[in-house]
Amino acid sequence: MVGITSCGAYIPIYRLSRSEIARVWEGSGDGERAVANFDEDSLTMGVEAAIDCLGDIDRDLIDGLYFASTTPPYREKQAASILAAALALRPEIFTADFTDSLRAGTSAIRAAVDAVRAGSAQRVLVVIADCRLPAPNSEFERLFGDGAAAFLIGDSEVILDIEASYSLASEFMDVWRREQDTYHRTWEDRFVLEEGYQKILPQAVAKLMNDCGLTPQDFTRAIFYAPDARRHTQVARSLGFDAKTQLQDGMFDTVGNTGAAFAPMMLVAALEEAGPGDRLLFASYGDGCDAYIFSVTSAVEKIGDRRGIKRHLESKMALSSYGKYVRFRNLMEWEPERRPPEYSSLTQYWRDRKEIMALVGHKCRQCGHIQIDFPVQRICSWCQAKDDFESVRLSDKKGTLFTFSMDERARVLDLPSIMCVVDLEGGGRIFTQMTDRDPHEVKVDMPVEPTFRNLHDGMGFHNYFWKVRP
Repeated sequence: MVGITSCGAYIPIYRLSRSEIARVWEGSGDGERAVANFDEDSLTMGVEAAIDCLGDIDRDLIDGLYFASTTPPYREKQAASILAAALALRPEIFTADFTDSLRAGTSAIRAAVDAVRAGSAQRVLVVIADCRLPAPNSEFERLFGDGAAAFLIGDSEVILDIEASYSLASEFMDVWRREQDTYHRTWEDRFVLEEGYQKILPQAVAKLMNDCGLTPQDFTRAIFYAPDARRHTQVARSLGFDAKTQLQDGMFDTVGNTGAAFAPMMLVAALEEAGPGDRLLFASYGDGCDAYIFSVTSAVEKIGDRRGIKRHLESKMALSSYGKYVRFRNLMEWEPERRPPEYSSLTQYWRDRKEIMALVGHKCRQCGHIQIDFPVQRICSWCQAKDDFESVRLSDKKGTLFTFSMDERARVLDLPSIMCVVDLEGGGRIFTQMTDRDPHEVKVDMPVEPTFRNLHDGMGFHNYFWKVRP
């Protein structure tokens, strides 16, 4: 049996209310959308979802990692390899990026399932994330949201068995971006929906159910992509599903449309409520449609604690203004900096890559103390033993705030900049920045945890490192 053995998700802590968007553009709107922090992108959100998915699973057992996104951090540089380094996976794994389509996530799942069935891998981690930039005062600005989902595909301890699947390819153009486009393009609304989404997705879903001899009444939940809440309900009813009892909540008013990650995030949410024996219909749309029929196994009861969708929805902070969102997304031309530009050394970044990317510390075999150094030191700071260390991954260690400082004039987009010293559980002390925080709530001894973020873009590349958050 090949299927999904674990899952996880991530939703940024910030929310932008649609009433705040409406206030700026003199419109109207209800609900809110999830907005990635200024130091987040699709890759950092993917790391968060992957950590949630893996839990305490031995990372040496992972044979491959596929990253799916329409907004990868580089146009020419594989994101999956960076993600694998941040997760401290073995270097002897296969990595691949899936992009350029809202269906990239389910395409990656299909490729992972095929790899496991073929025997070329036993466990493949699929990470799906999107952080799309909508044009100001556009319909997309109100609809889009940011988020990520992750699934582990394997052949043992399967929680979601794949009963059947069906894929349909289509060259139909509804939403697109060319190489030189900053914002999304689309065509007339009725044409895009009636000739595209409302024909293609129902056609694929109906074909799959017909081939399997199933009707809508055979499913506990229907989970599928939709551009907005209205069409979500319309398509469910056209297929014969009860929109009130069978249709999975699309989170349109709490998260927004998260692109390639949208349907996968809904699947994670459905699994939080699913029980053994449930049958789920799952479909993703974009340049065609991928449709799946899943059956929930008894192993779902052993999946363990996850933040998933539910706990991330409960953890949020409101963006104080639309102007702050504009700063986060660099949507205006700003006054030139009065200080020298950020400088980074790719040579140094490469030399200390394990310590930087996976937050690896070094434990002295003589005295047991852990130290975190950039560059790595050969002498133990406590007992002065030389070259007698073992590597320890610290990215999953929680900690307590030992001391901190706040800088109101720092070069960061979310002032004040909070620099802090954190004592990690099990040993080790790290000096780093704090993110996703309310400055009024920061205090000594507060619990914190590491989070993978982009420090800055000095010298034209993303400098990723581990900050901490409450």
